[in-house]
Amino acid sequence: SVLAAELLAWWVAAGRRDIQQKPWMFPADGRWPAPEEAVDPYGIWIAEVMLQQTQLQVVLPYWRRWMEAFPRLEVLAAATEQQVLMLWQGLGYYSRARRLHATSRLLLAELQRDRGDTSGSTPFSRWPVDLETWLALPGIGRSTAGGILSSAFNSPLAILDGNVRRVLARMHACPEPPMRAQAQFWAWSEGLIDSVPGLSRDLNQALMDLGATVCTPRNPSCEICPWDAQCAAYASGNPQQYPVKEAPRDIPFQVIGVGVVLNAAGEVLIDQRLNEGLLGGLWEFPGGKQEPDEVITDTIRRELREELAIEVSVDDNLITVDHAYSHKKLRFEVHLCRWVSGDPQPLASQQVRWVKPGDLADYPFPAANGRIITALLEHLA
Repeated sequence: SVLAAELLAWWVAAGRRDIQQKPWMFPADGRWPAPEEAVDPYGIWIAEVMLQQTQLQVVLPYWRRWMEAFPRLEVLAAATEQQVLMLWQGLGYYSRARRLHATSRLLLAELQRDRGDTSGSTPFSRWPVDLETWLALPGIGRSTAGGILSSAFNSPLAILDGNVRRVLARMHACPEPPMRAQAQFWAWSEGLIDSVPGLSRDLNQALMDLGATVCTPRNPSCEICPWDAQCAAYASGNPQQYPVKEAPRDIPFQVIGVGVVLNAAGEVLIDQRLNEGLLGGLWEFPGGKQEPDEVITDTIRRELREELAIEVSVDDNLITVDHAYSHKKLRFEVHLCRWVSGDPQPLASQQVRWVKPGDLADYPFPAANGRIITALLEHLA
């Protein structure tokens, strides 16, 4: 098809076909793979999951550290969840890391069952190449599975990530938000892949690169786009009005009282969140939501009594941290506390621990807690 040919010609000249930018896409000799050539799916799978909610330049250093620590499926499957979460710290959406870890064990069991032995590393020719097997694994949807299989094995599968949705929404001046017209968007993406058999790996990468570098959310560079002549949004004179957005939702705001509890030995109390839900498995300083008309020091005392069965004396404010998630905004009012009585119990968490402040770096914490740790160490110094 003309569209595919124009896109590929642009991509060969200006796309991100660089081993420094996408190291997972290259075989050991550092060339871009030929259509009939397979690439190790392990590094591609890790990258695809990291890229689900995060931009390439943010992912790159995380991916490199991950591959140093867990260079093969066997090494990841043998790791503890805490080791995995430590390496993921700062990337957000932590359920992705826990699912990667769980999936590594499922995949390894599957591959070893097929092979009949459990020694050494798994040759990637034995990895599953069918969409159904990948879709049955935790945290792998249709687009991620298509990305893994088209990148690793050049399988004729389409993808539909945020960049691709934006390109297609503008190309067709789609009057609906993309999430309301998923079937149509999949049909457009698949139509492109089907138009040039044997080049799905290159076409998917080109489509993503076009969205990431030219057809950007704000100020798209339409003058250098290979598809400007066919783009309905460009013809309309206002490409930035596409994709059509959903009506904005009100984002709730909550104040959280946090207690940094120190005992007579100078140790600080932390607890590990339950695995279910946001930030599952990470460690944090205990606390909870402020009730209407409640003084924040009372919030902290109440929450520590309810969640840990301890009594504390709440002292000075240590730091106030504002943190925004996609679905809510939080303000953490953090106070130093002195432990008074009660043996800490994990009534609302997996476990609780007294640790030396200098050892806090050994535990995976959510991003907002990093500033609390820094403030605590400065205060103690």
